[in-house]
Amino acid sequence: MKHLQYDLYRNTDTTIFEFKSVGPNGEITKIITFNATQSKEIYNLAFGDLIYNEVQKKYTLDDSTITDNGDRNIILATVAKSVYLFTEKYPERMIFFKGSTLGRTRLYRRAISINLEELSETFAIFGAIINEFGNVTSVPFKTNGDFLGFIIKRKEL
Repeated sequence: MKHLQYDLYRNTDTTIFEFKSVGPNGEITKIITFNATQSKEIYNLAFGDLIYNEVQKKYTLDDSTITDNGDRNIILATVAKSVYLFTEKYPERMIFFKGSTLGRTRLYRRAISINLEELSETFAIFGAIINEFGNVTSVPFKTNGDFLGFIIKRKEL
């Protein structure tokens, strides 16, 4: 990608990534995970701050925190980089993601829209909607679409 990105550190199977957001609020550790869903070919992308959970006595991913470190675009480009790396290793897997809020889902739609030409070179991109029967289904991505989330799949090159 042509945007500035943070260095990513990943586990051996390329399902967990870590990086540091750097800005006025200091260094904040961010985590990206790709987790299997009930459907074998679809993996859920989760992203957020790595925080210590006092109740569980372990580190967990918090996707609701707003760190406001002034590096939103660098963070989004870094998350996109993890998708490239994950699908490079597992090109048969699709990735589902959505924001933890409607506002974040709209932010992701805008980021995809702005970079659609570049992303479309590598990925088939879909939006998740509720169809007329009340079921969640996917449709080709449109920049003005009102989506619940997004599904992407690496194209066979």
